[in-house]
Amino acid sequence: MSAPSAERFDVALNTPAGRLNTVLDVPTGFVPITSIIPLTRRLGEEMLKLEEHQSRQAGQTISCRMGCAACCRMLVPLSPPEAFALSAYVEQLPQDRQAALMQRMAASKAALASEGLLDRLAAVADATTPIPDEDLEPLNRAYYALRHPCPFLENEICSIYEARPSACRELLVTSPAELCDNLAENPVQPIPVSVRIGTVLGLLWASLTNSSARLIPLPLALDWAAQHQGDTSRTWAGPHLIDQMLDKMWRLLSQEFARRGQSPRP
Repeated sequence: MSAPSAERFDVALNTPAGRLNTVLDVPTGFVPITSIIPLTRRLGEEMLKLEEHQSRQAGQTISCRMGCAACCRMLVPLSPPEAFALSAYVEQLPQDRQAALMQRMAASKAALASEGLLDRLAAVADATTPIPDEDLEPLNRAYYALRHPCPFLENEICSIYEARPSACRELLVTSPAELCDNLAENPVQPIPVSVRIGTVLGLLWASLTNSSARLIPLPLALDWAAQHQGDTSRTWAGPHLIDQMLDKMWRLLSQEFARRGQSPRP
């Protein structure tokens, strides 16, 4: 069987931390949106490396280490494409791992329901209009106050590390690790993020499906994906997906330049 044909995209992005030049091999056929998640995340990771380099030049050091899981008590948002990709990843796990994961997921939802948060999280996942960040902040704080561990956390280590959401990949800090034990009160210093990949994918999905941009709380991601399973069969031309994704990324980069008081480099 011949390999799927691909088109090479030379990508140049000006970011607040420097210029990114890279190459993407994009499938030319019709593909589901989940097929471009690895390419999109790779761009995000390369932009984050530029931010890390800039921080190191300023004398700062990344303090995050394996087993340091304080951030795994935060409310993690996923875009719809990431929810579909996570569901597909879980479905290919061995049956015993799936069963253990589903037990932890059920326990997590029960705990959140007992605290009155499950319905509030469901309202975010099912919102028909975008929810402003300032309206989400009380929910974020209430969730973090529980110190509720991510259902994918096993022995303080991420059990889905290779498939973890973009929001998890983007959180790196240069402040002492012990400060992360109370992220709400301590002066934690995160590495700046040029573009939130979950936001890019969320905007892309909204544009492709003529729907509202949404982010889905991680504890409900598998449920949401199951409820929208019919959308996983939708396909688009690979180059069209990448063009649209880059358009969303460029717009968000422009906003980030403005937020930092910088001008995009020529």
